[in-house]
Amino acid sequence: MISTQTWADARQLWDFHQMHHEPRPCSVAIGLGSHDLGVADTAADFYRRGLVPLIVFTGATSRTTAERMPRGEAVHYRERALALGVPAAAVLVEPQARNTGENIRFSRAVLEEADVEVSSVLLISKPYEERRAYATARKIWPEVDIVSASSPMTFEAYLDSIGDARLVIDMLVGALQRLMIYPKRGFMIPQSVPNDVAAAYERLRQEGFTSRIVADGTPAGC
Repeated sequence: MISTQTWADARQLWDFHQMHHEPRPCSVAIGLGSHDLGVADTAADFYRRGLVPLIVFTGATSRTTAERMPRGEAVHYRERALALGVPAAAVLVEPQARNTGENIRFSRAVLEEADVEVSSVLLISKPYEERRAYATARKIWPEVDIVSASSPMTFEAYLDSIGDARLVIDMLVGALQRLMIYPKRGFMIPQSVPNDVAAAYERLRQEGFTSRIVADGTPAGC
């Protein structure tokens, strides 16, 4: 049973992780690979609305996606976008990245190889990864404007879509820990964490929502 306090703490982290950027026209959309096909749906929607002329989907597989997306996250995302009406010529695939930093670096390389001039990126992630994706991209690719975006969903709707509340809360906690420790490792720019958000994070850790925590000193990528 998840307590009322735990729900309130999780919702507070959810709200903080979202950047609340207004989607606007950009040079390209980059969809970060994950278990969530909503990233591909959102990228396709932005393309249909004329916000971007090109989409890059990036991602290999992870322990979360190996069974669900055996051909790789980026490949499954592309298939989803094409099924939603995006033309094949408007989609590039980067199938090697295994963390957020590689998503950005490898996508940048794919765009450079394709001779695509980029001044702004509509960066699409899971809703609770918006701030982490933004902070990582600003560190790795500081010369472009970054607009962080995700599927427009409430916390409750996202929980229903995933069907595993504990996993989602674990992800919220893990994403916030990375925001706090990864700037010191050079993986992302610093993000100020309000005291009430930090307190909610600590309570969730004490409640055992720690499966996505990075061990101190572990040389993990972003």
